[in-house]
Amino acid sequence: MRDLNPAQLEAVRHGDGPLLVLAGAGSGKTRVLTYRIARLISERGVSPRRIFAVTFTNKAADEMKRRIATLIGGDSGLAWIGTFHSMCARILRAEARWGWWTPGFSIYDETDQIALIKESMEKAGVSASVFTPKSIKGAISRAKDKLKNADLCAQEAGGYYEECVAKVYAAYERGLVTNNALDFDDLIMRAVELLRSNPPVLEAYSTRFEHVLVDEYQDTSHAQYALVNLLSGHHRNICVVGDDDQSIYGWRGADISNILDFEGDHPDAKVLTLDQNYRSTKNILAAAHDVVVRNRKRKEKKLWTERPDGAAVELVRTGNEYQEADVIRDVVLSRTADAEIDYHDFAVLYRTHAQSRVIEDSLRRAGVPYDIIGGVRFYERAEVKDILAYLRVITNPADAVSLARIVNVPPRKIGQKSLTRLTDAAGAQGCSLVETLARASDVDGLPAAAATAAESLAVMFAGLRSKVETARCDSIIQEVLADSGYVAWLERQATEEAAQRLANVEELLSAAGEFAEASGEESLAAFLEQVSLVANIDLWQDRANAVSLMTLHNAKGLEFRAVLIPGLEDGLLPHESAFQNDEELEEERRLFYVGMTRAMDQLTLISADTRRRGGVMDTRVLSRFADEIAPEHLEVTSISFGRGPSRRPAAVSRPADRRRSVFPDYENYSQERSELGPGTRVVHPSWGEGVVLDVSGLGADTIVRVRFGDDTEKRIMVRYAKLTIVPD
Repeated sequence: MRDLNPAQLEAVRHGDGPLLVLAGAGSGKTRVLTYRIARLISERGVSPRRIFAVTFTNKAADEMKRRIATLIGGDSGLAWIGTFHSMCARILRAEARWGWWTPGFSIYDETDQIALIKESMEKAGVSASVFTPKSIKGAISRAKDKLKNADLCAQEAGGYYEECVAKVYAAYERGLVTNNALDFDDLIMRAVELLRSNPPVLEAYSTRFEHVLVDEYQDTSHAQYALVNLLSGHHRNICVVGDDDQSIYGWRGADISNILDFEGDHPDAKVLTLDQNYRSTKNILAAAHDVVVRNRKRKEKKLWTERPDGAAVELVRTGNEYQEADVIRDVVLSRTADAEIDYHDFAVLYRTHAQSRVIEDSLRRAGVPYDIIGGVRFYERAEVKDILAYLRVITNPADAVSLARIVNVPPRKIGQKSLTRLTDAAGAQGCSLVETLARASDVDGLPAAAATAAESLAVMFAGLRSKVETARCDSIIQEVLADSGYVAWLERQATEEAAQRLANVEELLSAAGEFAEASGEESLAAFLEQVSLVANIDLWQDRANAVSLMTLHNAKGLEFRAVLIPGLEDGLLPHESAFQNDEELEEERRLFYVGMTRAMDQLTLISADTRRRGGVMDTRVLSRFADEIAPEHLEVTSISFGRGPSRRPAAVSRPADRRRSVFPDYENYSQERSELGPGTRVVHPSWGEGVVLDVSGLGADTIVRVRFGDDTEKRIMVRYAKLTIVPD
């Protein structure tokens, strides 16, 4: 308890009744949650099994469990601590007797959903050339977030598109039932439906959970809001922790009103504010507050810190995205040259993934290691999904979507026509596709080779299914790899791509072994559930010494010593889609605020005057968010030429004694332009010795073109690069 500040201590010591903790960025909310749970167990004698605590990532949940175990000096494993999706999956498996699903249900990811939606669109008579499966999927997902089933969507349909969505939704739901599968949104919606429609089940869970705690409450959807209120309805000991200024997921169903209206839902709630920030310097916090305070839908709070003022926030104006990328490269190289800061201390946070390509190119050419968070996830790679499909069919024989994916992978003479005949036969006989495989010889019109292969595959599945209850998950995967012929198939290809795919398959096998050893859960079903619910950020290995590249959305909950945010232009940040909607514009402002408050020591904002979009050069305007930062909190410099329209001057004149920079090299830089004339020999800390070819720009904007020993030429902004002149 001595580790807590007064506000944190009050939150931890709060007794019974509703509690709202408004926890600003970097204010120690995770500490409050873990200490509160530890105190409930160790001091108040609450059984861990009577605690229900939810957060938004597996990584955060695992960290919470670890911290609690350390604090109480024992195992916190009996407590229900996890993500919304994992906790709901646990409830649905335990209470499967009340629903249409069985405990072995599959959890469909986006790829599986799209496959089933395409099939459902055909059955519903909705053309994929009119509406894309992805748009239909998004509409269904939004409906489930609001707890609307297909019948309700049909009743509320106000036009042709809504009518089509309702038809596909109904067919899609029938497909899920047939496949004994649930999608991500189903996990929460079905759990809410289960509790609402079965009073004995609701009473059992609401009386069991004496304390319900929710992390990141500002990001909860209507369905999640309904779930926690149902579970906390009996004891009314609901503790929610969050920050309305960091609500950034409205596009995927999060409802900021859940946290803003908490006191209306619970008039007797205790409200506490954690406003001491332990992460960022004073200048970073001041600049971030300048921005977020412009939002109207927020609870008033201003973060403060005992940390020093630190460097001013830097805004660098560039001419185009290539200069922007080179600024990022040079900042990283300059700051890491003296080993004062390492690659893993940097994060580049952008609004859209498309911005990363040019940045990657610049870093790669300079030999700067980087990781992209949020690209193609490991578990979404084709070969990994193939093996997971085999495993799903073993645990859930009704899963026709997974079976269709691998029935001819590796090739076994069961082509699309044969698969269609098998599927039609299964439908006519009212049995599963895997059952039809076992009787493939009886299917009319099926070639003999296909029938033989289908029956062999059915025998393989039956043999593996008999081991599910006794064998460890990695052992079953090993048998799948051998018995299916998948490994032999890859080895026969003898290509570099096949070798990489084989390495990924072997990594999946390793992941299963690690899961069994770390969690104590050896079953295949447990491993598949963990894989289905893993998030991008859960796979991020922050141990790697590399610059992290990710979207602003993916950066939530992280912190870095130095943060660079490129693309600070109207149309990118804020995104152009938000211009016509005040609520969306406020969310964009919160997103920028989240990015700014990831920075501990240095924050660099970068904009471009021009940017190529769709092959066309587009003139850009400096983001309105930059204008919202008070001049005393911002240092503006420019390396752009031929400026386009802007809302503020290219550079802000400041007295020399007030000038600050996130680049200490600039403050100490004393070389005059005359010293760096053509022919001057210089040394760069990363690229070695070179010769200056020409010089452009003046003062802080001086740029030199240098040819290095390997005959490569680079344009370098002197203020960012630590160049040393070689004496004659």
